[in-house]
Amino acid sequence: MRLNQNILLLGKKVVLVPYTSEHVPRYHEWMKSEELRRLTASEPLTLEQEYAMQRSWREDADKCTFIVLDAEKWQAQSGTSEESCMAGDVNLFLTDVGDPSLGEIEVMIAEPSCRGQGLGTEAVLMMMLYGVTRLGLTKFEAKIGQGNEPSIRMFRKLHFEQVAVSSVFQEVTLRLMMSEPEQQWLLEQTSYVQEKPYREGASEPCRQPLCGRPPRDDGHGSPEPCCG
Repeated sequence: MRLNQNILLLGKKVVLVPYTSEHVPRYHEWMKSEELRRLTASEPLTLEQEYAMQRSWREDADKCTFIVLDAEKWQAQSGTSEESCMAGDVNLFLTDVGDPSLGEIEVMIAEPSCRGQGLGTEAVLMMMLYGVTRLGLTKFEAKIGQGNEPSIRMFRKLHFEQVAVSSVFQEVTLRLMMSEPEQQWLLEQTSYVQEKPYREGASEPCRQPLCGRPPRDDGHGSPEPCCG
């Protein structure tokens, strides 16, 4: 999605940056893992195919992807490469043509050393904030394999409720309706999140935190979740 191609979201544990060609080699290495491919229902791709996928996702208007960086590593010293800070990715799919206010959300914390520290939880909260304030979303869904209990528990802690079970796909669907109280809760949980220009985020002054205003028109044109 081109809308987020120059946006960096800064949290406490994670930094969300657009998925660029710089991130593809590390991502490709992650996806060599049979466990990750099973959890994400992904097919093995060549490096060339992975680059093509990254370009496709950047252009697709119905996919919003951020790479999840470990904020502690990213902030440790200037000049640190983003590839060395990568922890996973978080995605929004806007594929329901009948309901443009619905986004399917997915998160993957692929780096083993980054799991179990709350990075996935913060990444989901920040992505939901972006979806509400910038994309006008009012509903979120997460489709998770029945055996992925850590992810199911994580989304339930974030107020998602189970609405369907598919024995065919062996997955559960959880949904969160962003009522006014839920939006207020989300804003409180993410009040510290800052939006900055990508690539300049480390040196530019902070922009205002994301808020509950309607999304702006600024003229700019999966995998099953793994728990963080």
